Parts: sequence; C-alpha cells; structure tokens
Amino acid sequence: MAQDGRQARWDAHNQQRRLSILDAALEVIESQPAGAEFHVQQIAERAGLNRTVVYRHFADRSDLDSAIRTHIIASLTDRLTPVVSLEGTINEIIGRIIHTYVDWTEAHVALHAFAVQETGGPFQQGIDQIATMLGDLLSLAIALLGAELTEDEKALVDPLAYGLVGAALGAVGRWLARDVREPSAERLADLLSMSIWNLLDGHAKRLGVVLDPDLPLADVFAGGAPGTVPGASS
Repeated sequence: MAQDGRQARWDAHNQQRRLSILDAALEVIESQPAGAEFHVQQIAERAGLNRTVVYRHFADRSDLDSAIRTHIIASLTDRLTPVVSLEGTINEIIGRIIHTYVDWTEAHVALHAFAVQETGGPFQQGIDQIATMLGDLLSLAIALLGAELTEDEKALVDPLAYGLVGAALGAVGRWLARDVREPSAERLADLLSMSIWNLLDGHAKRLGVVLDPDLPLADVFAGGAPGTVPGASS
C-alpha cells in the first residue's frame, strides 16, 4: 500500500509538471506573433525547467506539439461547453455560442493559428466534440418541439451540426487571416449568428415548425407561444 501511495503521488507530480509545461507553451505562443516559430528551450525556460526535463514527459517534438494543440482545444471547449444549452431565446442561444467562439479567437489569435496548422489530430477531435454537443442540442430541441422527422431527416442532424461548426470555423479563420480584420469581432459574430438562424429557420419551416427567435424556448416548449406552432404548415 505504501508503494501504491508513493506511486500515486509520483504520478500526480508528473501530471502536474506536464500541465505546467503545456501552460508554459501556451504562454510562449501567445508572447509571439501568430504563426511564429517557437522552440522547446523557450518553453523550458518559461516553465522554469531544463530542456531535458521537458522531453521526459513527451516522446519527441511531434508529441509535444500534439499535446499543445490538445491543450489549446481543451481551453476552447471549456469556454464553449457552459454556453451550449437551451437557456434563453433562439437568438440568445445562437449568439451566446458564436460570440463566445469569436471572442476566444480574437483574444487568442496565436493559439488559434497554431491549433489549426495541423489538419486532423487534436483540432479535428475538438471539432468533433463541439459538433457533437451542438448535434445533441439540436436533437433535443427537435424532440421538445414535437417535430416529426423521417429517418433521412434524423440522419441529417449530425452532418448539419458539423456544417454549422465548419461554417463558423471557416468564416472566423478567414477573418483572422485578413490584413485588416474587418468587420469588428462584434459585427462578425452578429452576422454569423444571423446566418445560422436563417439556415435553422429554413429547415424548421420545411418541417412545418414556425419559430419566433426572440421568444424564450421555455415558452416554446410549453406550447404557449404565439407564432410558434409545432406541426403547422409553413
């Protein structure tokens, strides 16, 4: 048991040191222009460690970079997870998610640039996680609205969620890459939110569901919403 206790403490120590290295890496990345090269020695110095100690926790530079990207995506999903909910009006829900994402990217341009450098891997896993959360949210909303979907329409929910996430990622990525970052972050988020609402509204009307985007969803699901008629013809 004593050996197990020592091992547990050692494992916790290693986990904490690994986390401190990753936190230091994020600080190094954000201290430089987006896309700038950085070195393991910079990370080691920022973490107060020897360079060789860093490599005790990672197999090689590729493993370290992958862990850094995973850490960045975790930071983003930690910000997004609390706001992906059915609380508020449709406009508030969409706006809350999009504004959170746009605000995070504007505040962490260099981290975003590093995370998206590699297709697949941690970045794709992050997209999968966010899209899955959104897909679950859409499925729950559809169920609560009582809309009747065919099997093909049910199967479309997952690709639709990925499409919405991909559209937001693409638009924000292009916005970040522009020499002059226009429109403002606030305006970009508003326009993206409007575009997503228009897409969702089109699908809802096709299913015979008329939605008021400014009505609290609690009222919609309660069935007492004027202008929100599940099953009504568009």
